[in-house]
Amino acid sequence: MRTFEVFLKRPGKDEFRHVGSMQAPDPEMAQVLARDSYCRRGEGDQMWLVDRSDVVEVDQEVLATTTDLAHRTNDGSAVAARRKQLRAEGAS
Repeated sequence: MRTFEVFLKRPGKDEFRHVGSMQAPDPEMAQVLARDSYCRRGEGDQMWLVDRSDVVEVDQEVLATTTDLAHRTNDGSAVAARRKQLRAEGAS
């Protein structure tokens, strides 16, 4: 048996959401079982089934933030200081 992750999207502009997982012998049977299990009352108008073996897990080292990249964050202080300087120069 293979494990499939099930994602549903409701009508409109909503995004796909993970609604559960299920086991099935093949993708065709997974479609039937997922429809019967997760869409009985029209909960979604689109469905994705993803075989869990195709999911790529990202290592924590890749996700770790780097502290030496200060240029990638901006709290606005440099821009505010530059505008203040330009206003002061324009007023003189």
